[in-house]
Amino acid sequence: MATDVHKNGAQRLAFWGIPLAMAVLGLKMLAWWVTGSVALLSDGLESIVNVVAAIVAFVVIGYAAKPADAGHPFGHYKAEYFSAVIEGVLIVVAALLIVFEAIPAILAPRLPDAPALGLAINLAAGLVNAAWAYTLIRAGRAYRSPALTADGHHILSDVVTSVGVLVGLVLAIVTGYAVLDPLLAVIVACNILYQGWKVIARSVDGLMDRAVSSEEESAIKQAIAANATGSLGVHDLKTREAGSAIFVDFHMVVPAAMPVGDAHDICDRLEDAIREVNPGAKITIHVEPEGEKAHGIRVKVMKE
Repeated sequence: MATDVHKNGAQRLAFWGIPLAMAVLGLKMLAWWVTGSVALLSDGLESIVNVVAAIVAFVVIGYAAKPADAGHPFGHYKAEYFSAVIEGVLIVVAALLIVFEAIPAILAPRLPDAPALGLAINLAAGLVNAAWAYTLIRAGRAYRSPALTADGHHILSDVVTSVGVLVGLVLAIVTGYAVLDPLLAVIVACNILYQGWKVIARSVDGLMDRAVSSEEESAIKQAIAANATGSLGVHDLKTREAGSAIFVDFHMVVPAAMPVGDAHDICDRLEDAIREVNPGAKITIHVEPEGEKAHGIRVKVMKE
């Protein structure tokens, strides 16, 4: 099934993210070691978060892929949002560590040693991160994986941070103002805090049963409209996202005299059509006879 392929693909990417994050961390800490730059150290500290986040994402994506059970009849999909929340918290911790390292350096600034070598090493790490961030964001959208998407956006912010560090260090070396190095580290910390807030906000929104995007909802409505022949219309369409899963719920009105088997055939046709535009969607259709009343109020049937 397409959903199984998505799960396996997401897990593979999450696994390979661990050694890759470790390799990038090694490069950035090497750049700091040869230069002594506080800005490069701040970039390296953020990469520690990347390593932890990659491990958490791998574990959580595996857990989210578990089938539904008696204790979790709707599946474990939302587990991925916890990975993103944890990553957001770790980002905030990294920002605080950077500020802790930068304050003493602001009071006693010094120019970095072997700047050319350190900048070259950090540039290589940034290029690796840029390619991996693009891969994760693209795959996260394709697999509907909040954990992969959050990791990709965080690594992308790391790339922006690395570019800022490189530019700032070049300015510090050219101008001779050593204080630019730790000041840049503080700016990096502020950017990391902002990125952490965005990651946490997106994850919490997902935990609150956010509806699918307007484009996806429009595609669902079109699928229903094209395949609801035999019914009198649908109403009360609701959607929600839970990690990689989409839940679709709506009421379908049929003639009161329609046999149950005919109504069931329409439901099957609608489910197949919706899954063509959203593979793996979990669909619930409530069938109502014409003239059904809800809480004493006649139901208004909305045809697409």
